[in-house]
Order: sequence, then structure tokens, then C-alpha cells
Amino acid sequence: MEFIRRRIEKQVLSLTGLSLGQLDLENPKGDPGLFGPQAVCWQVHGDFTSMLVGGISALMLQALHPLALAGVWDHSNFRTDMLGRLRRTGQFISGTTFGATRDADWLIDKVRNIHGHISGHAEDGRPYAASNPHLLTWVHVAEVSHFLAAHLRYRNPHLSGADQDRYYAEIALVAERLGARDVPRSRMEVADYLQGIRPQLVCDHRSREVIRLLMNAPAPSRLAKPFGALMMQAGVDLLPDWASAMLELQQSDLKRRLVRTGINGTAPILRWAVRDGSVHRAKRRMGIP
Repeated sequence: MEFIRRRIEKQVLSLTGLSLGQLDLENPKGDPGLFGPQAVCWQVHGDFTSMLVGGISALMLQALHPLALAGVWDHSNFRTDMLGRLRRTGQFISGTTFGATRDADWLIDKVRNIHGHISGHAEDGRPYAASNPHLLTWVHVAEVSHFLAAHLRYRNPHLSGADQDRYYAEIALVAERLGARDVPRSRMEVADYLQGIRPQLVCDHRSREVIRLLMNAPAPSRLAKPFGALMMQAGVDLLPDWASAMLELQQSDLKRRLVRTGINGTAPILRWAVRDGSVHRAKRRMGIP
């Protein structure tokens, strides 16, 4: 049984930012990082299954913003290394959430520097820059709203409204340090933001290509392939109805039920297997059993 557990854990961690190395989440001892273990974001970001579902769904939603997508299209190697992009995103999220202060600061400075070199023009001629405060807010809201939605669906549906608002208020710190402006800090503000930005969103050939590549991203192993396919469908299921309609990714009620049943059956196994994820290492740094 221990052999099986370790094998599953190895497969899971290969999909995360931990596989990139670089971060020592267990040191220095006692450093709470940007948030500390009492933060709601430690709860929301600490579950691999819901975070992966939320992250996939967020990438799908982000593909609808032509200026944000243009930066990825022109400056990212996502076409040939989709898993690498997912791992790098995971590294940033886990490092800024669970890492010691020095690692969180390093990651934020690193991303700000990268953003400073990304600019150009979208297909319609409009200029874009990855450092644009409004684009940074869009990327942030797309991510955190789906992380929370996935947490509520697959990890803790009883998280209080006050704690959900607290999550948004906490994690806004990272977006603001990256340069985002007017970052929503509650459920109501996030809902208003998403409603207000909808006229700017478009599904075009680039959006569809990103979805195609994401859906066909190679699994790290044969063992992980069916799990990855299930996660992709759960990401689709998590999208707002208006977004799935724009992307032409509608699912039947039966398929949604099957997907949710599949995730709810898989998640406990992954939680049993993974004992050395980011949150576990951070807890050891803080001396938490």
C-alpha cells in the first residue's frame, strides 16, 4: 500500500510547481511568509484537486480576453510546453501562499521583471503590456474566483461567506504587489467585476486554439492520462454558463453529474496519497503537526 501511495504522490507532485525545485518551503523555520497558517488562502490553496480544477477553468476563462491572450500568444511557449506553463503558475501560487517571505518576494519580483519585457499589439492593433494594471487584475480575478469556486465544490462547501470575502481580501495583496489596480476584495466586488468586463471578452480563433491545446496537453505518464482528462472536464464544468457558451464547451446535465462524481471519488485518494505537498512543507516550517 505504501508503494502505491508513493507512486500516486510522485505523479501528483510532478504536475505541481514543486517539480521545478528552486523553493525551500520548509525553511527558515517559523517564517509565516506573506500570510501564515491562519489565513483562509492556506485552506483554499492547500488542496491539489480543487486547485488543479480551478486553475484549468481559469486558463479557459482567461482565453476570452484578447489583450491578455495576445501577451501569452506572442511571448509564451505554451504551444509546446503547456505542462511547463501550468507548473510555473503553480510554483508562483504555492510560493507566494506557502513560501517564506524571501521566496514570496523573489517570485513577485521575478514575475514583475518578466512582465516588464512583455508588450506588443493584439490582432486588432490595440497595444498591450503584461504590466498593465487592468490586465493584471483580470488575470488575478479569473484565477482566484475559480480557485474559490473549485474549493467550494470539491473541498469545503461550508466555507462561510465571511471567510470567502476574507480570502479575496487576503490574496489581493499578491495582485497589488504585481501592479494590479482596483482589485476586488469580496464576493460582491468579484461578481460585479466579472459582470462589468464581459463586453470586453471575445472568443476567436486564438481562444479556440488555446482550449484545444489545453484539452490535449500531454499527461506526465500513462497512469495520469485518465485523471488529466477528468480534470479538464471538471474545469469546463466550473466555468460560468456564459463563458462555456462563448467557448462552445457546454456539457449535458448527465455529463456534469458524472464529472463531479468522478472528482469526488478521486480527490480523497489524492489527499490520502499526498503528504509532501506545498502546504505540508509549509506546516513543517511553522512547526504544525
